Amino acid sequence: MTKRFILLLLTFTLILSIAGNCQHPPTVERIVARHIEALGGQQKIDAIHSIVFRLTYREGDFVMPHGYMAKMRPYYKTLGDPKNLRVDVNEGFDGSAWEYYSDPGVVLRTVGAAAAAARHGTELIDSLSDAGMLGARIAFASEEAFAGKPAYKLHVTLADGFEKDLFVDEQSFFILGDRRAAPVHAFGAAVQSENQFSDYRPVNGVLFPFTVREVEIATGKELNSVTMQSITVNENFDLSYFSPPQFEHTPLQEMLEQLYMERSDAISLLWTYRTFRQANPVIDTRDGVEFIGYQIVKMGDFHGAIELLKANAADYPKSASAQYGLGRAYNAAGDAANARASFQMALEIDPNFKKASDGLNALR
Repeated sequence: MTKRFILLLLTFTLILSIAGNCQHPPTVERIVARHIEALGGQQKIDAIHSIVFRLTYREGDFVMPHGYMAKMRPYYKTLGDPKNLRVDVNEGFDGSAWEYYSDPGVVLRTVGAAAAAARHGTELIDSLSDAGMLGARIAFASEEAFAGKPAYKLHVTLADGFEKDLFVDEQSFFILGDRRAAPVHAFGAAVQSENQFSDYRPVNGVLFPFTVREVEIATGKELNSVTMQSITVNENFDLSYFSPPQFEHTPLQEMLEQLYMERSDAISLLWTYRTFRQANPVIDTRDGVEFIGYQIVKMGDFHGAIELLKANAADYPKSASAQYGLGRAYNAAGDAANARASFQMALEIDPNFKKASDGLNALR
């Protein structure tokens, strides 16, 4: 056997070996494994049982300089200190989604899009390292550049059917970002947006992105951004920490929460409202009922909300706000004719009521 033949044979063997070891693209399992390794490894990830994020949140001109979010395995989450009764809004997930509003002082268990937004953010680290907990299915989609870098595009489907695309850097195996479609506001259409993750830093041996930007894909407009001030891990929390606050309710607050719970049954809802009004004639219910009617609309129970807000407008016939609230409910339900009539009635009561004029103009 000549030296030249041996050299050719060794070269051919080396080429086969390289080809066998270089799957391009790699399997989903390999991408996930490399991602977990890049973050710090499974052992260090498993050692984290809770995370506290202190952050700055920006949305347009609005800035929240001292934001707070805490998470704990397997699915607990809170945005803001859930025991702070003075904060405008808190929300969390303790097995189901909840929201707390200091004015008028109610706790609501949400469903629909609001609940989906809460539960989709309960992963402790990210959607790949926590795929098993989320019941997620992951499929390879393509190779596609993201933020100017070559990336593996993975299609993720959560257990509730929600879908998004994750982009994993082909070199670092960090998640560069994701793309999804979801409503930005309560009654808005779904917006195609992408989250961009950057500035990965180690915390307790695991790398976390310290900057997140959400951008509307169609326009490139920044919808919001989050900058982490600090990330701490493994604080000890009682499970009750992630549940909504407990406090002594006024009769009005009790009634408003009861209306919300009865939102799918318009007859029961109106019965509760009318009996409370009869028993408490000196209590002004207008603002509270407008608020809870809006929350019921957000849950998609349009019939109950409209009946309640009709009663509210009848009980406060000089209130432009009551008419506006009714018009907004009609509009969300797709009844443009009655929405227009309610907005016009609000402007007859108060010609300078800007919300009503804006609502009317939006219908034209």
